[in-house]
Amino acid sequence: MRIELATGPGSPERPNEDWVSVAAPAAGQGGTLVLLDGVTPLPDGGGCVHSVPWFTARLGGALAELSASRRDLTLAEILSSSIRRTADTHRPLCDLSHPRTPQATVVLARWDDERIEHLVLSDSVLLVEAADGTVRPLLDDRLDRLPAGSLLSDEIADARVRNKEGGFFTAAADPSVSSRAVTGETPRSQVRALAALTDGASRWTEKFREGDWAAVLRVLRKEGPQGLIDRVRELERADTDRVHLRRSKTHDDATAVLVEL
Repeated sequence: MRIELATGPGSPERPNEDWVSVAAPAAGQGGTLVLLDGVTPLPDGGGCVHSVPWFTARLGGALAELSASRRDLTLAEILSSSIRRTADTHRPLCDLSHPRTPQATVVLARWDDERIEHLVLSDSVLLVEAADGTVRPLLDDRLDRLPAGSLLSDEIADARVRNKEGGFFTAAADPSVSSRAVTGETPRSQVRALAALTDGASRWTEKFREGDWAAVLRVLRKEGPQGLIDRVRELERADTDRVHLRRSKTHDDATAVLVEL
């Protein structure tokens, strides 16, 4: 098994709000992948005294622990329990009802000898490569389906559409959001590799249109996750007229993971 990952902040002046963990299989237990992309708060702080990296570290840690130790629970149940656990750690100090309370996109994958389970919430992506090289993106595309003008920018969503019916959903303080996630499973025998990307890394395909998802896998396999992120950074710096970036921030936190099974 080959596991490689890389992550980097969008700016050296800001902490990286992504979080990632991959656990290699233990005897008879299988492996797990957790990828979070923290949502950058507005200047008002979102009613919470804690930072987004604080939140993603605690939510990610809970997801990694429960994904490995509670194989009797579905990934949706694990997400629900992890959100509840994280919320309980800062509920006494923070207004968790604020629409910009710390939150994150979520990708989970868990595998054993028989199957690979997946969960995707919001705009990070999980790629599944079949034995024949076909690549299937597992996406929660609610954000892409919002009407034009619904977002202040590609990164800052209006409170009218975040975690609301008709909008899109992220992991914040409400455990019931787990029911909104895209979930499923695939026989292990049909999968050769997995890859997970936050939207800062998936820009190579989704914004700059440099290649399809199968091409992303080829880059990851040949150059590694850092190679993909380096390609994205080069494209961002070159887009001085903002033909591709438009209203997006020039550089975003970027994380990429490759797991060859």
